[in-house]
Amino acid sequence: MKKMPTMTTDEQAEQFLEQDLSDLDFRQFQPMQFEMAPKDTTLNMRLPAPLLAAVKARAAAKKIPYTRYIRMLLESDVAQPDK
Repeated sequence: MKKMPTMTTDEQAEQFLEQDLSDLDFRQFQPMQFEMAPKDTTLNMRLPAPLLAAVKARAAAKKIPYTRYIRMLLESDVAQPDK
């Protein structure tokens, strides 16, 4: 089965998608959330350096920017019903 190549431009992605992808190994893909809502408000906060380092490490392990990871944590907590 074919592995997904690394692409750095939209043109490379378009060329890749023009071929027959039936032999592509889809097990290598991971689910991803797309962010559709506009971000129109900013938040500034002070954190202890070790906490921020831990957040950045978790985000890096998930291969996402740490600000997106923090937003995901906030969204997840707010979406849970009150106990």
